[in-house]
Amino acid sequence: MNQMLQDPQTETSQTQPPVPVDPPVTEHPRFAKPQRVAFIQACWHRDVVEEARIAFVKEAEARHLTHVDVFEVPGSFEIPLHAQILAKTRRYTAIVAAGLVVDGGIYRHEFVADTVIKALMDVQLRTEVPVFSAVLTPQQFHETEVHYDFFRRHFAIKGVEVAAACAETLHGLERLRGQVAAGIV
Repeated sequence: MNQMLQDPQTETSQTQPPVPVDPPVTEHPRFAKPQRVAFIQACWHRDVVEEARIAFVKEAEARHLTHVDVFEVPGSFEIPLHAQILAKTRRYTAIVAAGLVVDGGIYRHEFVADTVIKALMDVQLRTEVPVFSAVLTPQQFHETEVHYDFFRRHFAIKGVEVAAACAETLHGLERLRGQVAAGIV
């Protein structure tokens, strides 16, 4: 089969530039009952950590988690106690924690991060309110603009990820609790 080839210059001059296409909007499932989420944010390195909160709130809204209450604590070490008190109120169907634990101060950062994560797991298991963590501990963090920029972007990604995990878990628990109530499980 013979095909006629066109001159590349003629072809491009006749075509329009590509029109940017927005990515398709994903339709997320709705909840049977309204969900209220507590977001606890550590203030150490607030300009970095708040990127997780901003991204979380935006993604949570897209996933029909429209009731998000934000609480601030001085540092990550204070998050578990606030999470436990908030969980015990029974106002919240989930709690999200965000913080940046870096070397410095009187505690080693690995100790603080491990302690916070274990305490958040204890809160979750004691209260049956799911607790999610975006408390991050980088191996290396230097107070340079390059590191701040990198971790701001990283916390934004983590905010989206924790919102997805929160919504998916709440949907799963909603289904499971419905099955338990119906005697299926």
